[in-house]
Amino acid sequence: MSIETTTHLNFDGQAREALDHYAAVFGGTVASMTYGAMGATDEPAWADRIVWGQVTNDTGLRVMAFDVWPGQPWDQGSNAFYVYVHGDDAAEVERYWDGLLDGAEVRQPLGPSAWAPLAGQLRDRFGVIWALDVAGPQG
Repeated sequence: MSIETTTHLNFDGQAREALDHYAAVFGGTVASMTYGAMGATDEPAWADRIVWGQVTNDTGLRVMAFDVWPGQPWDQGSNAFYVYVHGDDAAEVERYWDGLLDGAEVRQPLGPSAWAPLAGQLRDRFGVIWALDVAGPQG
């Protein structure tokens, strides 16, 4: 038996934009369904919002997102979670970092750290905190 976890991000009207951005950053594809296509709402303002969505790429990365249900409270919170991207190719991690930088707040600049040859953390333009690093020697 195997188990995998997937980060699921919740938004209030920005899920489509976020999924498209993450697909551009990580080189993945977006699959999604709207509330309207699912027949889940009669409200025109909600018809194009995302009820289910995900980005996947060829390296196995997957991030899911949706817009919270109509009438459901949404609060982005503060430091509630990080999306952690851990790789073994510095150039690939740097490319992801560069893609996420647009409109981001850098919380830890990407560079050498005590635990990895390359690590950094930022809050992207959607308020999602991303932690990225390159595998260090195991000891």
